[in-house]
Amino acid sequence: MKTKLIKFVAILSLIATNSVAQAQDIQERTIKFGHLNNTDHPTSMGVRKFAEIVAAKSGGKIKVTEFASSQLGNELQQQSALMGGVQEMLVASTTSLSGVVKEFGLLDFPFLFSNAKQADSMVDGPLGKMLNARLNDKGIVVLGYFDLGFRNVTNSKRPITKGEDLEGLKLRVIPNPVFVETFKTFKANPVPMPFAELYGALENKAVDGQENPYAVILSNKFYEVNKYVSETNHVYATNPVQISKRFWEKLSPTEQKLLQDAATEAQNYQRVVSREVSSKAVAELKAKGMIFNEISAPEQARMRSEVKAVHDKFSAAYEPAVVKLFKNELDRVSKL
Repeated sequence: MKTKLIKFVAILSLIATNSVAQAQDIQERTIKFGHLNNTDHPTSMGVRKFAEIVAAKSGGKIKVTEFASSQLGNELQQQSALMGGVQEMLVASTTSLSGVVKEFGLLDFPFLFSNAKQADSMVDGPLGKMLNARLNDKGIVVLGYFDLGFRNVTNSKRPITKGEDLEGLKLRVIPNPVFVETFKTFKANPVPMPFAELYGALENKAVDGQENPYAVILSNKFYEVNKYVSETNHVYATNPVQISKRFWEKLSPTEQKLLQDAATEAQNYQRVVSREVSSKAVAELKAKGMIFNEISAPEQARMRSEVKAVHDKFSAAYEPAVVKLFKNELDRVSKL
């Protein structure tokens, strides 16, 4: 009995020692976490969930401060601040990362996915891990991927029911060559522009329209400046949760694990919330006065075939081994 008691006390002592050691491994820190969306958007909900989890896991020692609505600059400015170690965290689109690791452009190829499960499996799988590793070499660590959803076209001129309806429209696109080339294929006039400038450009008619997921369209009140919303579903957007490598390397292993676990938990929560918001957004946009139209399955297929040249053109600029992995993964996820 005495031996068992001694062992029990020793175990308790070891647990207490480990707890103290872990607590000492967690320092007082403040993380600036920036993104482009408003505070009613699912991206913000994911950031706040992450902050809540981190506070709980760190005993309040690590504080995450959200900077929504491009408060820390546009996407490329925040990306640069992250790489320079000035900003600790960012959640933004894969599109801006193609300027850092060009192979991220593969995820922007039009008409890749039919559903959210396919998109998740692609970024969570071997291709996503390979892209994350290349980004790590550039000063950015990826902790997960938030959901943004299918991108769809809005404009002030007319409904889009077929590829030809895009002809002549001035459409704001993300400053990304794949997006520019995609819309040029349909004879639109793509205008690369930072997101923070978009509402003003729509309001003063500098552009006729834009393309974004429904939740972004609703949150940013684009229904005030565009009449038509068309379910083009041309790209499924995912947003990497990024942390500055300079900051990451200052953290203890305990802190790194804490942030990674919190990011994974927040990612899983955010994906569910994002898809719930998106499913309700169309009805809300209609209620706000937007005219909604779908594109038939045969027309979607025809548009997909028309952009094959875009896939071929940009694939030629990437390493053959990367393109092979991409195609293998595309084949795998297409069955989901």
